[in-house]
Amino acid sequence: STIITSQLPVKDWYGYLQNNTVADAILDRVVHSSHRIEIEGDSLRPKYSNLNQKFENN
Repeated sequence: STIITSQLPVKDWYGYLQNNTVADAILDRVVHSSHRIEIEGDSLRPKYSNLNQKFENN
């Protein structure tokens, strides 16, 4: 099993990789046989940003 995470939408991979052949190869092998989980909503980073400080101070 392989888990790939990205903040970049799949449709934007071509522009990011700047090589259509490479993008096609990646998308052909990864996306078509994958399960996609899209998370929506506000970021939880601000809510939990102080959590690391609490652990470091103990």
